[in-house]
Amino acid sequence: INRMEELVWNTEMLVSALVLFFTFVAIFTEGIHGIHRVKCGMAGAATMIVAGQVFSFYNPEDAVHAIDWNVVFLLGGMMTIVAIMIPTGGFQQLAYAIADYSKGRLFLLMVLMGTLVTVLSLLLDNVTTVVIFGPLIILICQSLRVSAIPFLLAAALLSDTGGVATLVGDPPNLMIGSAADINFNDFVIHMGGMVFCAWIIVVFFLRYLFKEELAVTPHELDLSDRAPLSDPKTWYGALAVLGVMVIGFIMHGRLDWEPWFVTALGLTALVFIGKDIDMEEAFAHTELGLLMFFISLFIIVGGVEHSQFLEFLGTFIVPFVESDLLTATILLMWVSAVLSAAIDNIPFTAAMIPIILGMETQGINVTPLWWGLAAGVGMGGNGTHLGSTANVFIVTISEKMAKDAGDPSLAITPGLWFRKGLPVMLLTLLSCTVIMYFFFDFFAEPLT
Repeated sequence: INRMEELVWNTEMLVSALVLFFTFVAIFTEGIHGIHRVKCGMAGAATMIVAGQVFSFYNPEDAVHAIDWNVVFLLGGMMTIVAIMIPTGGFQQLAYAIADYSKGRLFLLMVLMGTLVTVLSLLLDNVTTVVIFGPLIILICQSLRVSAIPFLLAAALLSDTGGVATLVGDPPNLMIGSAADINFNDFVIHMGGMVFCAWIIVVFFLRYLFKEELAVTPHELDLSDRAPLSDPKTWYGALAVLGVMVIGFIMHGRLDWEPWFVTALGLTALVFIGKDIDMEEAFAHTELGLLMFFISLFIIVGGVEHSQFLEFLGTFIVPFVESDLLTATILLMWVSAVLSAAIDNIPFTAAMIPIILGMETQGINVTPLWWGLAAGVGMGGNGTHLGSTANVFIVTISEKMAKDAGDPSLAITPGLWFRKGLPVMLLTLLSCTVIMYFFFDFFAEPLT
């Protein structure tokens, strides 16, 4: 009987591991087979549920419980708030003001635009910020008659780097914070200093990376046809709501509110401030595909977790982590970064979270592993154009710009991103490693 039970046990783990493996391979190779990653994720989630029922380790009810709704609702709420803010013209006015202030000094323009994108990435996810400012950067660069490539790359690299600092700045952070029950304050306290040092390094390194492009003398800026602020009430109301939401994120632990509820309250207030807001239009501009991708990943990883395959993998990792937690944390950071550069950091984060949670149930202090994972997947996203969704968007709009102009040299190629982004990734990882090494006791202190 024990032999039969052991055989069934191994079969459950094998089936869930195969579904996970083939789904992730399909997601990571979408450029080859042409099937969008959301479709691959949905197919994998459906397969995992059906296979789980056949082999009695997973069912639809388990799948619903496996979804981290805090992440889904928070992302959806923030997307809707941004969808309401974009038509007001406020973001355009910010970009124009920065362009005017720089007075043709290209490095100053790069730093100011990168700083604005970074600041917004602390509250909005980095995908949203580059979606907003990518087209504006192209418009400004075309007016100056300079190459937009350095500025687009700078926006993505600084956004990827800065977004690591807060709980809501990057989708993987939301996943880690929700799984590990890390609040907004603890995330900023632990990651803020590390990210700030990495960000400063990136800013100065960008001047070296693009020294030839930044040495060009631009034409006088002509944005005389700029559109005025079309809906000041909604724009300023939205800024006030975001300010209150920041306070809500900081105090959500004391209030016993989940971050998604803070976002929901902010969205509710905003739709009443702007009375003419078309709700159907606002919801139509949320990235439902990305939300469905998250839901599918949670279902897939939930199935693997229910089969106890991840717990089985953890038994091989636990002895190493127990013997040298510092080395394990730094190794996790670098492995996470390398894999996140090769593949999107969201599915990798989804796969790692239950493994770390499994080690926590065995009495291991996994607190530094969470910080190592967050730093690794965040900084690793800079390495290639596939490292984060924000990168993919920047490459896409550069390709469109090149096509419209009939000039292929205006497109950001994978090779170009690799040459510019990989050094940035390595430098930021080195800085994070040094900080982790010297302040390990701080990062290893268990969260209360």
